[in-house]
Amino acid sequence: MSFPIIPTLETDRLILRAPCEADVAAEAAFFASDRAEFVGGKMPEEQVWRMIAAFLGHWALRGFGFWALEDKATGSYLGRTGLWYPAGWPEPEIGWTLMAAAEGKGVAYEAAMAARAFAYDTLGWQTAISLISVDNTRSIALADRLGATRESTFEHERLGTCFIYRHPSAMDLAQDGGMEAYA
Repeated sequence: MSFPIIPTLETDRLILRAPCEADVAAEAAFFASDRAEFVGGKMPEEQVWRMIAAFLGHWALRGFGFWALEDKATGSYLGRTGLWYPAGWPEPEIGWTLMAAAEGKGVAYEAAMAARAFAYDTLGWQTAISLISVDNTRSIALADRLGATRESTFEHERLGTCFIYRHPSAMDLAQDGGMEAYA
């Protein structure tokens, strides 16, 4: 098995980079809080470490995965965004999770747009979903802002009922405004 080099992406304000062990502390604080409600619930730091290892393993198994979000100006860890398709998932997904300090600043939108552009431009995806807990109003609002539409529901064995939001296809985005429409 070969291990892919995880590409680094940049946006105006963010560096999307490979997850690393230095991210564990911020993620452990997130997963010790009620903020973890919509992404599987609270978990101890040992499980958070394993989750980050799984994110890295996803890159090796699928050739894509989650990026850690780093603020260009401060170097602060802001959360993660990326492409996700583990066993048991209905389709390849664009996902996001933000630390509290990053919320309400357009960080998730900026990062998700970069991830979607990578999925469509580099990986050749034609479509993508976002799987969102039915009670996660902030993620639902972001999916709407990204132009995704609620398509159906999915019963996840651990996360419960989730909405499937369908992102505009690569073809639709290209027709609507050129490639910059999703980059």
